[in-house]
Amino acid sequence: MPSFHSNDQSQPNSQSFYESTCKMTNMSRQTVIKIGVDALIEAGSDLICKVCIMNGGSCCNGCRHLADGIGCKERNTSCTAWLCGFLKYLLYATGLLKEWDHFWSQVPGQDYREDFTPEYFFVEKPLQMKSFRNLSEALAADLQELESRHIAIGFIITLREKIDKNIDRLDQCKNDPKRRIKIERNIKVLSSPFHRFQNELREYHHQLKNSHT
Repeated sequence: MPSFHSNDQSQPNSQSFYESTCKMTNMSRQTVIKIGVDALIEAGSDLICKVCIMNGGSCCNGCRHLADGIGCKERNTSCTAWLCGFLKYLLYATGLLKEWDHFWSQVPGQDYREDFTPEYFFVEKPLQMKSFRNLSEALAADLQELESRHIAIGFIITLREKIDKNIDRLDQCKNDPKRRIKIERNIKVLSSPFHRFQNELREYHHQLKNSHT
């Protein structure tokens, strides 16, 4: 399991992304951003983003840091940590959402489309992510097919927001099992058209189970 982590305390650009230790680490703001971006790229986030952008659902619409033909001119910890509904669902389905959320909870100064994160701060637990780009490829294919089959403009963008809200609600009912079951059922219904993804997900969990035996 790749561990996106840096233990360098003096050089901002010196990084080691495959450390296995979990000690307190003095980490730079730029290192944390790179760790997050690299993890998302490895997870195949670009494949999902491409589908949403093609359908007018870019999460960066209206941002002052966005430049045509260039992309983001000023990356920050807030936008790197933030996940859209589809990326959130990917991590939820693979059991990695808590890992992602916990890592970014250690990063101070996050705000909306900007940050006030200090240049250096301490992180106790590194980000540990698995490679599942094939899952993103399958989900992107499912989304493209859904968009082509539905007449309603922005169908997948609406679906993205519904999935996002339901996953967020899970955190609000940790002590309410009945409500949690209901929300999990909603997520299952919303994601039921993702046939290619579900097939890949079953294989992913099968391989994960075998790796632990």
